[in-house]
Amino acid sequence: MASLLDRAGRPVPDAALAEFARGLRGATLSPGDPGYDEARRVFNAMVDRRPGLVVQPLDAAGIQHAVRFARRHDVLVSIKGGGHSAPGHAVCNDGLLIDLCRMRAVRVDPEARTAVAEGGATWGEFDAATQGHGLAVTGGRIRGTGIGGLTLGSGSGWLERKFGYTVDSLVAADVVLASGDLVRASDHEHQDLFWGLRGGGGNYGIVVRFEYRLHALGPLVWGGMLLFPRDGREREVLRAYRDFMEAAPDEVGGAAALVTVPPLPMIPEAARGKAALAIIAVYLGHPGEAEAAFEPMLRLQPAAALVQPMPYLAVQGLLDEANQPGKRNYWKADTCPSLPDAALDALLGATARPASPLTTVLLQPMGGAAARVPDDATAMGWRQAKWSLHVLGMWEDASDDARQVSWVRAVTGAMAPWAQKATYLNYLMDEGEGRVRDSFGPHYAQMVALKDKYDPTNFFCMNQNIKPTAHLGGVAGM
Repeated sequence: MASLLDRAGRPVPDAALAEFARGLRGATLSPGDPGYDEARRVFNAMVDRRPGLVVQPLDAAGIQHAVRFARRHDVLVSIKGGGHSAPGHAVCNDGLLIDLCRMRAVRVDPEARTAVAEGGATWGEFDAATQGHGLAVTGGRIRGTGIGGLTLGSGSGWLERKFGYTVDSLVAADVVLASGDLVRASDHEHQDLFWGLRGGGGNYGIVVRFEYRLHALGPLVWGGMLLFPRDGREREVLRAYRDFMEAAPDEVGGAAALVTVPPLPMIPEAARGKAALAIIAVYLGHPGEAEAAFEPMLRLQPAAALVQPMPYLAVQGLLDEANQPGKRNYWKADTCPSLPDAALDALLGATARPASPLTTVLLQPMGGAAARVPDDATAMGWRQAKWSLHVLGMWEDASDDARQVSWVRAVTGAMAPWAQKATYLNYLMDEGEGRVRDSFGPHYAQMVALKDKYDPTNFFCMNQNIKPTAHLGGVAGM
């Protein structure tokens, strides 16, 4: 039988496990079973945890059955959607992993412009379904990202300046609570829970179904990349990009990326393997108007202008090649109210010698539609910042961990004078209770009150954790 342990380290009796398996609609995997290692694998290779049992429910009733079993036997639980979270919150040691991989259906109503998706779907699957009708919602920048983790963390993506964050298009959610009850949260039912789900991470329950309001988009948009070698002009280009984006209409999106150029066929040979500033360009208006909209950047004469009308699905895959699972990852992030010249100079100085050719540093413009939603409309607390800094440290050799982590920390340390306390929690490793509190800011007390109401024992603690008042103990992460 499985090696499932309770929180005190005692084995769960075999008879209880057998009874649980008989009552489950779905599959269970124990250490050594075919598929177990695949189920416990996540995006970040630094995470190597071994749950005592993996359960893969087929429906909400299966999730309820698993939650009630875990409560009865005081078992630690983690939830896996896409498994893209860098801290690896999807997987626990010795406890119960509820893997939503068998719950991935996406149903689109093109007339109502809505989509209902099960919690295990990925953004690649969701976008393929909605783009079949020329519709979309702000989704993850990597197609393998799960809709669940991204949405509950508030949901940043290429469309946010035009349509707001993912949670701004969330209509309702069906949630299994820590009690095992299934409830619907929306503007009409469990309104307090609905508010907290929109940015509160996985703190309040397991969302088995998301319902989104969709927006007309595509199938063709204009996008790609403008490549500028770091040959002395990067300061001029980055300042120009800042000024360009802070005055840009909502239809203009993208990011500035400090990268090492990969050896791809479409890249000029002289640029391959060199440090570069890449401007990721996305235009959500008519593709024929895009070059005029991006003229301030195009006139800077990039070494390569890899931009053209393309399917929105291709835009969603722009970063996939550089973000393959199985590498070692350490991320840090901040949001910045503004980026004066001194801040850009500090960033360029700190990233002049990348520690790894796989590492990417993103400056993402915020604002637009996302910033026009009132701060108190959802749980997130950082809408008014103009820029997001995301340092994605990535490498392959475990013996290099200390050096790589130190480099990532040094970059955000150099930017600390211009960073605000609140930031996008989906971009962070585990940085402690204070970081979570700071990111919710004035909303934090309300988040704790919701935790007290819906999860007073901190059953759902494998996340960027909001501790209830009567907290019984949590789990340390990375």
